[in-house]
Formats: sequence, structure tokens, C-alpha cells
Amino acid sequence: MFQGKMKAITFSYDDGVTQDIRLAELFHKYGMKATFNLNYNKLGQVKTLARENWSVNHSKNAPADVPHIYAGHEIAGHTLDHPRLPDIADDAEVIRQVEEDRLRLSEIAGYEVIGFAYPCGGVNNDDRVAELIRNNTGARYCRTIKSNHSFDLQENLYRFNPTVYHYSEMDKMFELGEQFLALKADKPQIFYVWGHAYEFDINNNWDRFEEFLQMMSGKDDIFYGTNKEVLL
Repeated sequence: MFQGKMKAITFSYDDGVTQDIRLAELFHKYGMKATFNLNYNKLGQVKTLARENWSVNHSKNAPADVPHIYAGHEIAGHTLDHPRLPDIADDAEVIRQVEEDRLRLSEIAGYEVIGFAYPCGGVNNDDRVAELIRNNTGARYCRTIKSNHSFDLQENLYRFNPTVYHYSEMDKMFELGEQFLALKADKPQIFYVWGHAYEFDINNNWDRFEEFLQMMSGKDDIFYGTNKEVLL
């Protein structure tokens, strides 16, 4: 259970982009908590990203601003440089990308970072990589990008599948939210939402996402926690 409750909702957002500032404030407004997955070597970069005929700001928050921006939430790893880990043949480099990122982020955060989200789209994780992380780093859970549309607990926290991806599955997210609210749980259930904050700029879905947060907030039977608080 989650502090005596059978239901928990948590959020996970990747890349450490400047749009996280607005998103973190929205979570605070509605009493939600999230985990933000950062690439240490990309912190402070100023850049744009071309995606689906859009050019969107993809600048990263500066290291000095990280503790303030993510206060009350969880900082987690996303590798040093955002490579697709299964494409790296050298086991030592896979470990370095994850563990050095984790250690450096821990120094910035002021606490031990123990969460991780696999970077890149497509097939971004496999058994080899998961076992390298499990056996050679301090990461205690690793999130994939494969939506399972389920609230059930999962045994393998090193290849943990989220419930839903907010960007391409916004309607599904609302549908699942309504199901979760109506659920009379007799076993622990987790509603896990993931994405990137810059995606709200692409389709101008900030207001709709805020509607979702408002819909899910303030429920006595739901625990609102970071990934670490919910999964561990």
C-alpha cells in the first residue's frame, strides 16, 4: 500500500527542459509529485528540436537552477549524453552513461539519485542493458516508454512500463483517469504517466493537461508521490 492507500498516481518527465519549470509549478498547484529525468552533460544547453513539422524550444535547465526548479519532486537519471543504450556494444560505456550521470546528478540534487528513465524512442532497452544497470549501478528502478494501459504492479522494476504517454495518448490518459478514479481497489494500483514537457508546446495542450491534473487531484483514496515514493 501507499501510506495506507491502495491507489497511487505518479508522473515522469524526460530531458530536463526549461518547460519543466512551468510543469513543476502545475504539479505543485494541484498537490501532485513527479520525477524529472536529466542528462548531466546536456544541462544548460540552448537548442531547438525539430519534431513533426514544429520547431520547439528544447533548451535544458542550468545545473545551478536544478535544485530550485525540482524542489519537492524527484531528480532521476537519463544517461550523460542521451544515447540509445542497446546500440552501445561496450558494456563499460553503458554503465558509465548511467552511473556517472547518477553520481553527478546526486551532487547537484543534494541527495542520492536512484531512479532512471531509458533515453530515446523505439527499442530503447533490452535484457542486457537492464541487467548491466541492475548489477553495476545505484539505480533501483528504470522506466521504459512502452505504455501498458494497466495499473497493476510490476515485478521487474528495471524494465518498468508506464501506464500511458501523455503526448500521443492524451484521450486515452483521460479515459484511464476516469477508470482510476472509479476504481475500488482491493490491491495496490499505480497510474503512471510519462512524457516530455516540451511536447505541451507542440500541440498547445498545457490547458488540457491542467484539466487532467485538476480532475485527478485532491482524492482521499489516492496517494500522490514521486516515482521513488510509489515504486519503492
